[in-house]
Amino acid sequence: MPDARRPPTEEPRLTTRRPARRRHRYPRHVVAAMPLALAGLLALLVSGNTLRPFERVTTIDGKMASKSDYFKDPEVQRLLLKHGIRVDIHRLGSRGIATQSLRGMDVVFPSGQPAARLIMRQQQRSVRTARPFVTPLVLGTFRDYAKTLVAAGVARPQRAPGGGETLYYDLDMKNFLKLIEDQKTWNGIDFDEHTDRSNAGRVLVRTSSVCESNSAGTYLSILAFVKNGNQAPGTERGRHRRAGVGGPAADPVLDVAEQVKPLINLQGMASDEQADSYFSDEGESIAPVSLIYEHQFLKHQVDHQKKRGKQDSRRVLLYPSPHALTEPELISLGERGDRLTDLMESDAALRRRAIELGFRVRFSGEDGTSEQLNAYLREHDVQVPTPNPDQTKVDAPDLNALERIINHVGSCPPAGRDDGE
Repeated sequence: MPDARRPPTEEPRLTTRRPARRRHRYPRHVVAAMPLALAGLLALLVSGNTLRPFERVTTIDGKMASKSDYFKDPEVQRLLLKHGIRVDIHRLGSRGIATQSLRGMDVVFPSGQPAARLIMRQQQRSVRTARPFVTPLVLGTFRDYAKTLVAAGVARPQRAPGGGETLYYDLDMKNFLKLIEDQKTWNGIDFDEHTDRSNAGRVLVRTSSVCESNSAGTYLSILAFVKNGNQAPGTERGRHRRAGVGGPAADPVLDVAEQVKPLINLQGMASDEQADSYFSDEGESIAPVSLIYEHQFLKHQVDHQKKRGKQDSRRVLLYPSPHALTEPELISLGERGDRLTDLMESDAALRRRAIELGFRVRFSGEDGTSEQLNAYLREHDVQVPTPNPDQTKVDAPDLNALERIINHVGSCPPAGRDDGE
């Protein structure tokens, strides 16, 4: 029987300890990468691209000629991506664009007006267009050849700041063509007297195919204009063909085409793009004189100055007189193309980038504004070209006359428009 006087026995108490909080440890490579990730986030915030991966990007398909270089530029691609646009380029010569099927394309971008007019003439709807910039057609050569042409009386050097070596020369096309027609060689006009080298090759200009490219077609317009007495073929009134060639009923357009054909055929219908060859290390051995665009030369000089701290004084430009200004035209073929043409006319950053790529950007409906480009060249210590006192501009033949000249000179195949393309 239990003792009532004994106090009750208490149950033993168990003491529990709260577990210590476990420390989370991150791998060292994660810790090291965190500042970079933060910096990337800040860059996205500043640029306004934070949500870019989640936005829809519209791909615009376009057939483009030499000015496709603008849309291939990484900075231009970045600027377009900010607007949700990516351009997929199908490269082709300007006239090739105008004579082939455009099925599936949203835009086309020929390098000049003749091809643009051909394209717009074939459209069944009114189209939106943009002419964002212009660039003169020029001849790229090398200093020893330019000096030879100066001594021959067909070129004149532009004055360089401080009296240094100039990058630019003005070329008298009438006298220059006479050298070609007379089948003069470079040594024949004393090239070997102005340098320790020799060149017995003919004085020629390396061009692209007149059947395909705008540059060659524009050069052909210059030749036709000069050979026709500084008048566009097909605009004559009451004039007859030259005495002794055909007769009064002969065709003056084909007469001019026959005169300029040897000046083109002598060059062997070179490849579509001359600038790549001209700016290569072997450019001088490929061709002493090449047909290019001014913007290609100016961009090369800016890049050379940035990379090497000086101008490329070995390569120089010949500005032909009379001169021709090429006007690339972006043509929309549908709603997606409309977005791009509208943007090209309204976005200041895209215009600024065009200047940085050497183009003369259009402003307020003017044909071309050079002052912004000149200021950019001065900022990068590149000589600014000066206008030739002879401002004679080539009047291109009307579209039908130019097509007849091109087909006669180039013996071009019939235009093919494969609707199944």
